[in-house]
Amino acid sequence: MSSSLPPVSTQTPPSLPPAIAKPKKQPYPFYLGGVAATIAASITHPLDLTKVRLQASGDKRMVDSIKKTVRTAGFRGLFDGITGTWMRQMSYSLCRFWAYDESKKLLGANPQSPPWVLAAAGVMAGSIAGVVGNPGEVVMVRLQGDFAKPPEKRFNYKHCFDALFRMVREEGPSSLLRGVGPNVFRSILMNSSQLASYDFFKAELLKTKYFEDNIACHFTASFAAGTVATTVCSPADVLKSRIMNASGPGSSSTLGVIRASLAKEGPMFMFKGWVPAWTRLQPTTILIFLTLEQLKNAVDWKRGTL
Repeated sequence: MSSSLPPVSTQTPPSLPPAIAKPKKQPYPFYLGGVAATIAASITHPLDLTKVRLQASGDKRMVDSIKKTVRTAGFRGLFDGITGTWMRQMSYSLCRFWAYDESKKLLGANPQSPPWVLAAAGVMAGSIAGVVGNPGEVVMVRLQGDFAKPPEKRFNYKHCFDALFRMVREEGPSSLLRGVGPNVFRSILMNSSQLASYDFFKAELLKTKYFEDNIACHFTASFAAGTVATTVCSPADVLKSRIMNASGPGSSSTLGVIRASLAKEGPMFMFKGWVPAWTRLQPTTILIFLTLEQLKNAVDWKRGTL
């Protein structure tokens, strides 16, 4: 009796094509944060200038301070010290964004990490950037605050490099570290509040059904981050401006500035200039993160990964 079963094929079935592995996303250029911050700070420079002059001088109100600047120096006066702002952003801000990303990698942080992990990365970044960016910070504050002083007390720096060289020549290299303590403290507060809260708010918004990873989400997250950062950083910001803008011997003592300010103005001096600080930091924060996200999109587009 013959079998009705078909003959067994010995031919090997064709193999399926191997799955194409998705290429690992390359890190973004380290300088994107500095470029984004420089663009944002250039736009909001007049508000930052007004904030510094309110903190370092006897001006009482933001509008009065702006009018005084325009009256004494014209509209160009609203951009006094812009080169110091550029120097500060391309040192401090470049460093803080780079250090924040590296700190998150070191801590194994991701968009779903708890806030304290993101804040810890911000503390690490702020500690580094506060020291690296201190010379630029001193130069920026002095250039911005110069025209608020009587003519005989002005530094009369021509630009940021003139300020840097003259400070080293006339006051010694240690002048570049003037106010480094409050500046590092403020940098820690800023990065642990602004950068960490932006990541936190962005991640929380993306969990809802109302937001996608687009400009609306970036705007909302950065608005919340700017308000948090302004409130957290105000005391250290005031102290930093007053110490860096001082020029007399012994005038750079943090405790001395605190005692003198408390005796003269009371504890609320720590929040002097909060409104212009918020008015300046809010659009700056929004512009920084919107610009940074668009720069990242541009890099992705160029790489073909958008």
